[in-house]
Amino acid sequence: MRYLKLGDTGLEVSAVTLGCMSWGDTSRGGHPWVLDEDAARGFVRQALEAGINVLDTANVYSAGSSEEFTGRALREYADRDDVVLATKVHGRMHEGPNGAGLSRKAILREIDASLTRLGTDYVDLYQIHRWDPDTPIEETMEALHDVVKAGKARYIGASSMYAWQFAKAQHVADLHGWTRFVSMQNHYNLLYREEEREMLPQCLDMGVGVLPWSPLARGRLTRDWETGTARSETDRFGAALYRDEDRAIVENVAKAAEARGVPRAQVALAWLMAQPAVTSPIVGVTKPGHLDDAVAAVDLELTEAELEQLSSGYAPHPIAGHR
Repeated sequence: MRYLKLGDTGLEVSAVTLGCMSWGDTSRGGHPWVLDEDAARGFVRQALEAGINVLDTANVYSAGSSEEFTGRALREYADRDDVVLATKVHGRMHEGPNGAGLSRKAILREIDASLTRLGTDYVDLYQIHRWDPDTPIEETMEALHDVVKAGKARYIGASSMYAWQFAKAQHVADLHGWTRFVSMQNHYNLLYREEEREMLPQCLDMGVGVLPWSPLARGRLTRDWETGTARSETDRFGAALYRDEDRAIVENVAKAAEARGVPRAQVALAWLMAQPAVTSPIVGVTKPGHLDDAVAAVDLELTEAELEQLSSGYAPHPIAGHR
């Protein structure tokens, strides 16, 4: 495993992040394809043994049960100080007023709820899951700063939004001497590269680490275009992210993988890891081989010709993933 600094911080993170949305309690509102706690324990153990030290979850994943499963697995298999534990806040956790968003009330309530579910007294990275247009960014940034100063989070990060919004948040933090975001978790892969226009250059300029979500385009980059999965059949959000024009890139990945004699997932991830702004793609897994491919991709160095071929034929997409 390779380790990198997260942006300009001193925090060392593995080149692969284990995404924890793949497990949860379906009886509490989890997706029908999520795995049970026994499976979660196995994947957490496999990741730790492979040298992965970053695990990413969120309060809304399976109504909090992803955090619970992840926390219990870490207590069984890891020393808390050896892992970088990340979670997120923004999505709706209960009905009625103040049940979602990034108000001071919501943030301070949800950090405590997440810590309880995770069974820890702090998270290493506390991220806003999306931009909240209904709350002043000053209120959000001050509340996040107070979470850090209370010792409940070591760092803060953000997720998909427009570059101007991210710049505004960082500027507000600077004006008041509050904690700045150190990471950006955004939608980025071979099929969706709109982040290259503004967000990724901005992250490089600001010294912000990038943790891409959906690095394999919901699995689209790992299989033939017409092939579906249990997840794709019920994933309404994912169905809106990609389109038929992306087929040619999927075929390019297949050709490169065949020439190399490796699975397609390794090629797609190796391309992403070769991009200058990227720190650690967030890989969700439902089979042991998924994690094996992610780890193997760390050592797969693509040639300039391969990188160019994989990047060719990209068609611009409408902005997706900010909501």
